Amino acid sequence: MDSANASSPGPAEAAPPAIAGLSERDGQILAFERHWWKYAGAKEQAIRDQFQMSATRYYQVLNALIDRPEALAHDPLLVKRLRRLRAARQRARSARRLGIEV
Repeated sequence: MDSANASSPGPAEAAPPAIAGLSERDGQILAFERHWWKYAGAKEQAIRDQFQMSATRYYQVLNALIDRPEALAHDPLLVKRLRRLRAARQRARSARRLGIEV
């Protein structure tokens, strides 16, 4: 084993290789969502540090990304979980607006 293989992967190497239809950033976002709790500090700070964007913009990009079939093909378990969580939050917001307890 040479020293290149023995070193730990850097941030760019940690993301899975891009597949057709997904950019490198899209792959990095999915990888981050899969393992975000491993980053020190708050998730919003890790988003700013890793992607140089606000948390609001990150979530806009993420929500658009999980609606794409390429993302579903890339990591079906993660994308389905994120879609399920988003739908649950939307239902809870709607229920609060209507005064219904869920």
